[in-house]
Amino acid sequence: MHVGIVTQTYQAKIYVTLRPSVLDPAGTAVQTGFKQLGYDNVGPTRIGKYVELTVTADDEAAASQQIDRMCDQLLANPVIENYRFDLQVVPTAGAAK
Repeated sequence: MHVGIVTQTYQAKIYVTLRPSVLDPAGTAVQTGFKQLGYDNVGPTRIGKYVELTVTADDEAAASQQIDRMCDQLLANPVIENYRFDLQVVPTAGAAK
């Protein structure tokens, strides 16, 4: 933590999906399962990962850069997966509503 700089807590909602050019056998299996259950109106299905985490940072740009690096280094395989994330400020305990 930096002295004199107020940090903020952010919640990241991260979505990791296979690139469109990559085959998705899990998605195909789910789509087939839906059809076997009688849901004939279900089209192509893709399976991905959803991750929620919180980070503290000096500002939203710093939080976004950190989450981007974390996705590249651990959460997604950039060769076969895409990712995107949403950041929200986590209200502090003493914040007014």
